[in-house]
Amino acid sequence: MKRAQLFLAVLAFATSLPQLAAQQPAKSASATRSAPGSCGPLVESMLRCPRFGFTYRTTVGWVDRTDDMQPEAESQDPESERAESDRPEAGASNPRGSQSETLLAVFERPPAAPGDTINSAVVIVAESLADYHGIKTASDYFGPISELAEQRGFKVENEPHAVSIGTRKLVRGDFSKDRGKVTMWQSSLVMIEKGYVVSFTFVGGSEGEVEELIGNLSFGMRAPAPQGPRK
Repeated sequence: MKRAQLFLAVLAFATSLPQLAAQQPAKSASATRSAPGSCGPLVESMLRCPRFGFTYRTTVGWVDRTDDMQPEAESQDPESERAESDRPEAGASNPRGSQSETLLAVFERPPAAPGDTINSAVVIVAESLADYHGIKTASDYFGPISELAEQRGFKVENEPHAVSIGTRKLVRGDFSKDRGKVTMWQSSLVMIEKGYVVSFTFVGGSEGEVEELIGNLSFGMRAPAPQGPRK
């Protein structure tokens, strides 16, 4: 079975060393993703995705790296390929399935910027179910995620369990990892929709922060209320 790429992509960008960072300025969301029924682009801190029926309100001031984490963007960037093995999580990569797409990738600060705190992030990825063998339910997707998490020093805080956001049913798993004096918290929510595994991953410096990030996700027409920068 193909190894889950979402978890690797988040680790690669959220924990990158400064000297290994992308040196190019962040790209704006591509207008090609604004067709009716598609997802995005990010407009005024809001991502609307009629295709999968959700809305996500990002935190004001965060850095949008959605285009940088597209499979085609990485495959066409020789510098990205050369730096791949030097990242803290060696071998990490973006989803590479022929129909995979990063719907959103936003970070509290540029992924390469130095800092004493966890670089909080939200990454949403759609991966074609046809690229996976043996995955029938959202819970199945957590097999490779949990395996990769443990290999990289994360511990499972909560085993995959059913959750509801509005009327939508998803499966959630929670992980944590000590990074010196701080702890990195990660929660992933997964659903299967229209032949795709859609993964919502939230990274923060505390359980409370991750819950706030999840609170910006909604399903249906009603979007979550705007939130200012975290104090």
